Amino acid sequence: MQVQFNTDKTIEGHERMQNHFSAEIKEKLKRFDDKITRLEIHVGDENSEKFGLDDKKCVIEARVAGMNPMVVTHNADTVEKAFSGASDKIKKVLDTTFDKMKSH
Repeated sequence: MQVQFNTDKTIEGHERMQNHFSAEIKEKLKRFDDKITRLEIHVGDENSEKFGLDDKKCVIEARVAGMNPMVVTHNADTVEKAFSGASDKIKKVLDTTFDKMKSH
């Protein structure tokens, strides 16, 4: 599973954050490792440098062979919380999708 990590200009996209988020999402989704070809993680601050509640946004797009991309979004007050919420959502979407495929 390839993980692509992107940030907007307001978020420090340093290597440590990228490595941490990539390792965390790979661990969380290891059950789907053979099905997911690529994960794209986009992190940004919707209000730029202005203060705002829940203005940090994380979008995760999962590309699965032979299927349309699955996309989830989560907003929170920190980048870490936004990522955590989005990663929980994408896991749930993948669980539901593949469980339905098993039952058919």
